[in-house]
Amino acid sequence: MNILLVYHLAHLIGDFSPPNERRLELGEPILLHADMKMEQHAHNWTTKNRCRHQGRWSYGSKEVNVRKLVVEKSRPFSLDLGILVWGQNLISCQLFANMASHLLDIAAAPPTASKKRRLNDVAPVQYTVDYRMHAEHRAKVVQHLKANNANISKLNNIIVLQGGVSKTRNETDHELLFRQESSFHYLFGVREPDCYGTINIDTGTSMLYVPRLPSTYVIFMGEIHSLEWFQERYGVDQVHYVDELDADLSVAKPHSLYLNHGPNTDSGAYAQPAQFKGLEKHQQHLGALYRSIVECRMIKTTSEMDILRFVNDASSDAHVEVMRRARPGMAEFQLESLFRHFSYFRYGCRLQAYTSICGCGPNASVLHYGHAGAPNDFVLKDNDMCLLDMGGEYHCYDADITCSFPANGIFTEPQRFVFETVQQCQERVMQAMKPNVPWIDMHTLSYRVLLERFVARGVLVDDIDTMLLREHNIAAYFMPHGLGHMIGLDTHDVGGIPWGMEASRPTELGYKSLRCLQTLQEGYVVTVEPGCYFIDYLMDQLITDPKLKTFVKDVDKLNAFRNFGGVRLEDCILVTKDGIENLTNCPRTVEDVENVMNGSILSREGLATKPYYRSAEGSSTSSSSSLSKE
Repeated sequence: MNILLVYHLAHLIGDFSPPNERRLELGEPILLHADMKMEQHAHNWTTKNRCRHQGRWSYGSKEVNVRKLVVEKSRPFSLDLGILVWGQNLISCQLFANMASHLLDIAAAPPTASKKRRLNDVAPVQYTVDYRMHAEHRAKVVQHLKANNANISKLNNIIVLQGGVSKTRNETDHELLFRQESSFHYLFGVREPDCYGTINIDTGTSMLYVPRLPSTYVIFMGEIHSLEWFQERYGVDQVHYVDELDADLSVAKPHSLYLNHGPNTDSGAYAQPAQFKGLEKHQQHLGALYRSIVECRMIKTTSEMDILRFVNDASSDAHVEVMRRARPGMAEFQLESLFRHFSYFRYGCRLQAYTSICGCGPNASVLHYGHAGAPNDFVLKDNDMCLLDMGGEYHCYDADITCSFPANGIFTEPQRFVFETVQQCQERVMQAMKPNVPWIDMHTLSYRVLLERFVARGVLVDDIDTMLLREHNIAAYFMPHGLGHMIGLDTHDVGGIPWGMEASRPTELGYKSLRCLQTLQEGYVVTVEPGCYFIDYLMDQLITDPKLKTFVKDVDKLNAFRNFGGVRLEDCILVTKDGIENLTNCPRTVEDVENVMNGSILSREGLATKPYYRSAEGSSTSSSSSLSKE
């Protein structure tokens, strides 16, 4: 016999306290009693004849697919459950599970005697930016310029930067949400658009130039701040209006203006120099400033490290929250929405670091899924693997994190194999990372671990050194992207490709996608993001290409992974004096993933394994992370 479960909310946090209401304890499972009698109403949370069996509640000899519900916060509420026997046709109880979870989600904190809700239930986690960090950045760039350009400070030279420009969508007056240009933000930290900044290279004096706004601005946009307000907020020496820049420079009579212009060695695009009225009057120096800014941005200051820790904590929490709520039947965009909501609602990350990649099922093998043509709109199926690559942004600093997990919360044997393969890639790389280690060697190490695992499974022949040769490059057919990239004020941050190497980058699959070819240095922050994907286009080449197919030991075992999708694990890693600190703290073992999804772990604080994540005292954990070797 099947059951149609119909529920309604009888009372939820009102001005009265019903007699059956009691306070639920943190982490307490709610056992939903379902009596088979017609229209039986139940309020029993501790039914003795029910037990948990691998994430399902059993009722007598019949197993009902209802997830265990776990209390997130201690808060009283009660439900009135109406249960009806309805015909002979089986109706899934999954809908009921979704409804019950939703009731938990919307159950708010009880009002106090004064009818005010408790602040700690909704108060955001805030990070206060110390804007003196940008003065430190200005001094750092000036010092670098002086050290690498002889006599630059003896000729009355001035740096001029233009900030980001406010834009509207197409031909309309719809204003796009503004995000500051990264290098201008690095030096000035200004949130507002349409600004300029100057720095005297000899004296270090900084001047901020802000738009002169019309008096009617206040009607639609709010208060017009004074020049003194900007000076105090951003910690610059002086503030003038943009329309005064030409006159100020004419009075200063600089020998040259140093403008931010140069090539991004990774993307090939150029930073655009400042443009303003009167620029043509002055001698312009292009190239040196951009180079100095890039090299300074590569080595993170203490203040930058602290912000990156914050945005990684925010994004890690959001990933765990998504993992807790994910289940078959949801759409990928719902997972994206949960991440965006939680990182903004709880931590104030209004912007995201990049377009969310929420590839589930076969979409997990599409490396940059989630674009306009594939907008995260696939519906999760029971045995799908989910790959979620999402990161928040705070004060223009980015997190880039990828988590992978099964939609139903329980790994199948193939899913476990692939997940632990990627886990071992990531941890082996982390164990080897320290200053003076070439990043390309870390990429090759991840390939070695991939091959070791597939050899042990009987998919590939036991000739790892030959398969690692660039002329064969077998591992790239499972991981056709680079191991990671610099991260900071941009997701793919500047400086990953050394100057002069643009034209001599590797050309082999996987290696050619490396966005970092540097030798690691203390202060670098890079992502470590190994993956394993089953892409038909590449699998077909492995099986049919005469030069490649000799390395495939068992075609059937390889083909068994078709339509699997893929797994990627991505953390943001700070290179320290003698090792690393993992800024990211997400589930990285099968056990932690399953325990998050079955409700045993409610937040990242409960994770059993935290590889290289800093301790409560602020130091990074040692290399004692749990690495299961096969």
